[in-house]
Amino acid sequence: MRGTRARTSAVLGAGALAVGLLAGCGPAGDEPAPTPAGTGASGSAAASPSATGTGAPATTGAPSSPTSSPTSSGPTPGPTASNDAPGEDDGPGGGTDILAGWSLEQKVGQLVMVGVAVDSPAQVSADAVTEHHVGNVFLHGRSEAGVDATRDLVEEYTDLAGRRTTHGTPMLVATDQEGGLVQVLRGPGFSDIPRATEQAEWPAATLRERAEGWGDELAAAGINLNLAPVMDLVDADEAEGNAPIGHFDRSYGFTPSSVTRSANAFSAGMRAAGVEPVIKHFPGLGRVTRNTDTDAGVTDTRTGPDAASVEVFAKGIDAGARYVMVSSAVYDKIDPDAPAVFSRAVVGDLLRDDLGFDGVVITDDLSAAAQAQDWTPGQRAVRAVDAGVDLVLASADPSVAPAMADALVAEARDDPEFAAKVDESARRVVEAKRQG
Repeated sequence: MRGTRARTSAVLGAGALAVGLLAGCGPAGDEPAPTPAGTGASGSAAASPSATGTGAPATTGAPSSPTSSPTSSGPTPGPTASNDAPGEDDGPGGGTDILAGWSLEQKVGQLVMVGVAVDSPAQVSADAVTEHHVGNVFLHGRSEAGVDATRDLVEEYTDLAGRRTTHGTPMLVATDQEGGLVQVLRGPGFSDIPRATEQAEWPAATLRERAEGWGDELAAAGINLNLAPVMDLVDADEAEGNAPIGHFDRSYGFTPSSVTRSANAFSAGMRAAGVEPVIKHFPGLGRVTRNTDTDAGVTDTRTGPDAASVEVFAKGIDAGARYVMVSSAVYDKIDPDAPAVFSRAVVGDLLRDDLGFDGVVITDDLSAAAQAQDWTPGQRAVRAVDAGVDLVLASADPSVAPAMADALVAEARDDPEFAAKVDESARRVVEAKRQG
């Protein structure tokens, strides 16, 4: 490790803005943020949007306290080697099976993404990497520290991952850089990105060019995954009442053609910079009025399999999207019995089969969202993977990531069919990483 933890933490902490639950989407910017809320799925008009979360976890289903305090600042070195010896595929191009030689724990680690607070990284985030093989991190919160300090932080976690046997597989290092009120990283080297409603006013070529520049900034900081753009379809006359998206000007206009044109241009620019975009929040949060981060029972009664909002995502997939985030709202006309992230009808039937998506599916934050609190952290992870999800996001409350990983391992040991799903998802994640 580069030994910069104390310096990096201090720099990032001094530049961070106060935020609430920001699970991958949250307000920030030149104007005062609304009352902080949850993690970015749906929400009340007074609540902040989010997708990953930084607020205090709910007590329902919370695991026992971690051995390391989540308030400690930064990672300490983990084990220098795994007990699992590398197999015949110990890096890109080796062996016939990309997972050959991987232990179950290592495969499960590829299915979890743990939050790392940019203002005060918790020891539990580092422990998830060193003790549970977690192979993906999400930078959440707000920072004004700039590119260089952010890269120092990123390198500490990628160095930790390198201490484990990872078979040559890099980390996914993600953040939430939409623009406007949802921009985690600012400061020297980072642009102030306008809100999506403003981006949508530019010609597609202009937006693509500027998004490539924003992507270059992320890549310079060591980030290779951006949980953006939003592809939720919002009606203009309902925007103010659409708490998670419209209220915060996160939509690329208010028509299918505007959203498709602009979001695809944003995605193309990010890809050109070497940063993979994540289109979100399938099958759409444009028809809800409350926030799944702060409210339970958030339900969309209007969106069906043939909705225009679903077609927007189909066009994003046709344009080359390799990552899709699924919301945690319930969709009565698709599956009234489960949140989308736990629904085979949403993930398997609609997204995989009907839309033909064969890339990586990631959840909205499942660590602190009120919508998920009826299940323990372990149950959330198992239900998501069982539904066909590949990456489980634990950003707002990283302390639940170990419980999620343990539950996935236990379920895979008990159920061969679930173990096959773990293999399928781990293979999909590893292949996506190695494709760059």
